[in-house]
Amino acid sequence: MAANIQVTPEQVLQFSAPTSEFLCPFTANTYNIEFYRFTIRDMETGKVMFDVERNPEDYPSIPTIAQLPEEVHRTMRTIYYNFPPSMLRRRAIGAKLVFGINSDFPVRNFRMIERHYFRDTLIKSFDFTFGFCIPHSTNTWEAIYDMPALSEDWIRAIIDNPNETVSDSFYFVENKLVMHNKAFYAYDAPEENAVI
Repeated sequence: MAANIQVTPEQVLQFSAPTSEFLCPFTANTYNIEFYRFTIRDMETGKVMFDVERNPEDYPSIPTIAQLPEEVHRTMRTIYYNFPPSMLRRRAIGAKLVFGINSDFPVRNFRMIERHYFRDTLIKSFDFTFGFCIPHSTNTWEAIYDMPALSEDWIRAIIDNPNETVSDSFYFVENKLVMHNKAFYAYDAPEENAVI
C-alpha cells in the first residue's frame, strides 16, 4: 500500500487507468466516516437498480479494523456490482448515499472523486462535494449521474468482459485523501433481477 504518498485531488483527476493498489491506509479515515446505505435508481423509470444497507452498530471501529490483516482491508474496500445490460444504456441514474461521521471532529470540504475505466480507458469521471458535516452526524446525499453515451461496440465489449470495468472512489477532507475504495462491474445480470 502506498501509505506514505500524499495524494491530491488534482492528481487523481489526471489518472488515466485504475490504481494498482489503495493509495491510503485504512487508518487515514481519522473522521471515522462510515457508509450505511447506497441506492442506485434509473431516473427515467424510478426503478431501483441496486440497494444495500447495513446497521451502523455492526461496523467495527477504525482501530479494530486496523488490526485486521491487509487482505481483509482489501475486501472491506472493494465491492462487486452485477447489473443488467440495460444499465449501460441508461441516460441518467440517481445515487443516494447515507453516511455517518463518527468522530469528534467536523468534516470540512468533504469531496468524492470517482473515476470509471474499461481496460485502462477512462469512460466517465465524477467529482462531487458534500461540503461540511458535523461530528457524530448521519448525513444523506443524493446526486444525478449523467451517463456517457457508449457505442454498441463498447457496450458489447463491456458486457462480454465482466469485472474489467473498474472504478476508484477517492474521498478527501480539506484536500487530504482519507478513503479510497474500488468497485468492479459486470453487466450480465438478468433484466428482471435488477436489484442486487
